[in-house]
Parts: sequence; structure tokens; C-alpha cells
Amino acid sequence: MIQTHQFEPVFYKNSKVLILGTFPSPKSRQIGFYYSHPQNRFWPVMADLFHAEVPQSTVQKKQFLLHHDIALWDVLHSCEINGAEDASIRRPEPNDIGWLLRQSSIRAIFTTGKKAQQLYMKYCYPQTGKEAISLPSTSPANCRFNYEELKKAYSAVLEYL
Repeated sequence: MIQTHQFEPVFYKNSKVLILGTFPSPKSRQIGFYYSHPQNRFWPVMADLFHAEVPQSTVQKKQFLLHHDIALWDVLHSCEINGAEDASIRRPEPNDIGWLLRQSSIRAIFTTGKKAQQLYMKYCYPQTGKEAISLPSTSPANCRFNYEELKKAYSAVLEYL
């Protein structure tokens, strides 16, 4: 069954960095916001990078992103997916990343995980012409990277802000 992305990208005209996931997990779709699984390490890592408290509510998360000039979206608008397994993605339809780039001041694009990078390069790069920097997934399923390794990898975002 095709799943469709149900929430908008977070950005504004002065956003400098775009972080792209693949597609929202079932928990994120249920809550209606990015990286909402309680064991996902995205929000703690981002908060640590900025020496801030971990945002808890959707409103706090949006404010955090906008305050730090970070845009957040996903590569895919729709796809078939089993649970949160990126490897199971079939029939992908990309979001219009070029549209977001035209509306903002994005200096760098980052993807969270190998599948997001692959899908971006296949479906979005031909339209945007803008390379994406691949970061490791913050999913609890990605046990190859411990928390400190994730923080080190994600610190690359700071260079573009």
C-alpha cells in the first residue's frame, strides 16, 4: 500500500542547511512530525550540537530548527514501505526539493542515511544539481554508530550555518 507524506517541510527564507530523511517512520506519521520515535537520536544529537535542551513538542522542534536556520524534510513524497524499513521502499515518488531550494537560502543539503542519499541522488539531484552530504542514520536500528560518532558526523552541519 502506498503511504503519502502527511506533513510539510520546515523551513523559511533564511534557512541555510537542509536535512533530508527518507520517509517518516510509522511513529512519526502517527505523531505528525519528523524523527518522533522516542529512541531516534536525531533531536538529542541536534540539541547537543547547539548546547541546547532537547526539544520535546512539535512546536519546540520547529522553533529549534528555524532558530538555527535548519530546514527539514524528506526525500520522498510517497512510497510503499514496510514499517520503518528503508530497504523495503518500493515505488518511490520524490518531493520537489528544487521548490524548497528556490524558496530559501540553502547552502548545503545533508541526507540522513544511505537510502536517503541514494534516493536523493537518483530522483532529486538531476533536478537540483546540488550535491548532498551523507550523514549516518539516527535511527535506533543503526547500531553501527554510537551516540558520540553521530554527534561528530552531524557536526558537519555547523560548517554551513
